[in-house]
Amino acid sequence: MEDRPRRAVQTVLGPVAPDALGPTDAHEHLFLRTPALPGEAFTELEPMVAEASSVRAAGARAVADLTPIGCGRDPRALRLLAERTGLHVIAATGFHRDAHYPAGHWALAEPEEVLAELLVADLTEGMDERDWQGPRPRPGPARAGVIKLGASYQTLTLPERRRLAAGALAAGRTGAPVAVHCELGTMAHELLDLLGRHGVPPGRVALAHLDRNPDPGLHAELAERGAFLLYDGAGKVKYHPDSLLVELVGRMAEAGHAGSLLLGGDIGRRSNLRAHGGGPGMAHLFAVLVPRLRKAFGGELVDRLVVANPARLFAFTPVEPAGG
Repeated sequence: MEDRPRRAVQTVLGPVAPDALGPTDAHEHLFLRTPALPGEAFTELEPMVAEASSVRAAGARAVADLTPIGCGRDPRALRLLAERTGLHVIAATGFHRDAHYPAGHWALAEPEEVLAELLVADLTEGMDERDWQGPRPRPGPARAGVIKLGASYQTLTLPERRRLAAGALAAGRTGAPVAVHCELGTMAHELLDLLGRHGVPPGRVALAHLDRNPDPGLHAELAERGAFLLYDGAGKVKYHPDSLLVELVGRMAEAGHAGSLLLGGDIGRRSNLRAHGGGPGMAHLFAVLVPRLRKAFGGELVDRLVVANPARLFAFTPVEPAGG
């Protein structure tokens, strides 16, 4: 596998220059299986090729698959999907919040350094093709390009803190970006504080689900710290209508924080996928919300949200050699 160029975005098919990434859906799940969502798994390749092809037809050229270890991640299928759809696919390593792991799962108990070494291997050698159980097997078929971490609602458990610290260590050793699940938009400042104590600056962190806590004052504070805010509830009317996202984007842009915003669909249930007879479908973000934002605010702002900002976040940062 060729070495990753400095400042490149790492996709499952290899490094891509940031300015070649194109319009990006910054939060999706292309294959998923988790005990936290019984009956909602989607692991089949052919339906997802159809779903992802609709995303590309709607205007996206890249998708960040933020499915971490132990949640149905499938590196080989991600490569096949990228080859067949023409999408740049950025895969995740990392760990979700506790709810996604059954009692006794190794991710709840392994020490910080062991977890960090596994993440570094996923980012530099290739992702493990199965749910790691002990001695690491040979590297998988593709490198991860982002570290996904998770926090519980209004709290961080001790195992979550350990996994967040491990993710921060891996980010520092590799220059990888970090995306964090903020349950219902909570714990954002605390997460930035914890990651910062372990050497990850806010400018390398995307905070997911902030639109589920649609507080413009809070969002401005987080943007002023330098973090990326990921609005990823497009089409999920059980949480809020798309009009709320349009309003949030407008208020943040007016306050000078357009450079901090990312957009994603976060389709994380089988019943959300058109290929499985559900909705709103993964294409909703680019087929519905992006045109609506373009009509409201113009193409320059929207291109910043879906092209320039993802290119900045997902590009690896140079890492100084040990002792350098």
